[in-house]
Amino acid sequence: MLISLDVLLEERNVTRAAKRLNISQPALSTQLGRLRDIFGDSLLVPSEEGRGMVPTERGLAIQSRLHQALLDLQGAVVSPDDFRPHNTQRDFVVAVNDNVFTLVGLSVVQSILALRAPGIRLSFIAPVEANLTYRMERGEIDLYVGLAQQIPEALKARFLLRDEFWLAQRKAHPRGISPPNIDEYCDLAHVMVSKEGKFRSSVDEALETMNRKRRVALTVSGYNQIPLVLGHTDCVATLPSRLLQRYASSLDVLPLPFHLPAFDVAMAWHPRSHGDPGHQWLRENFIRAAPNPCMPPSL
Repeated sequence: MLISLDVLLEERNVTRAAKRLNISQPALSTQLGRLRDIFGDSLLVPSEEGRGMVPTERGLAIQSRLHQALLDLQGAVVSPDDFRPHNTQRDFVVAVNDNVFTLVGLSVVQSILALRAPGIRLSFIAPVEANLTYRMERGEIDLYVGLAQQIPEALKARFLLRDEFWLAQRKAHPRGISPPNIDEYCDLAHVMVSKEGKFRSSVDEALETMNRKRRVALTVSGYNQIPLVLGHTDCVATLPSRLLQRYASSLDVLPLPFHLPAFDVAMAWHPRSHGDPGHQWLRENFIRAAPNPCMPPSL
């Protein structure tokens, strides 16, 4: 019930809290009623605005101390000898976009499933860097895998791989297979990834330094949607080279007519998880799955 109270005080909404706790809304409401009796306080009351709930003074007073106490208890009951993948029940949540999942996450999935450890479950979710440290502190996310420069300083991190950008087009594209010059590159119809639907990325920022502008005709929400678009249109795309290896049979991959710096992919975790044996095991799986960072992709 204290775990439920911790989530309720954060979400301030019974429906959302029940979803996070994986229990029914009536069951959580019953727990809240019992908690009110135990504490002799309402703890949370309906919002005057008609949406959600707001904590009472008592609820606010215990929120941070309760959360920290639960974190301390979690660390106290796990010893280095307790984690055995084959007989452990544990869920891991990894924040990663679909490009990095293709590069590293898929290999992790294959290796963990090959262990036949039925108690280990993996959940891959879309990364939201804005509140990453807070969500890791809350125990909602175990591991982030993404651009190294986007990792907050408060988190621990480890480099996994380096990649660079190339141009991709469908096989038998009407423009031919020669690398484009900068004028042709800018005139082509481009498709790019944008979670927010924006028609601008670091590629466009690099072009602006040369007083150039490309024609972005389409955005999609995920990297693995782009090869599908390329295969059915005359669009082109500027994509990470290691991702393009997965689609080499259906795409032509060409060098860019201008320089884009390489980028580093790293994994990050909260310091509170650093010594946890299960978390160490998870990180080791990602380290083994990462392509050799010293070897350039073969295209």
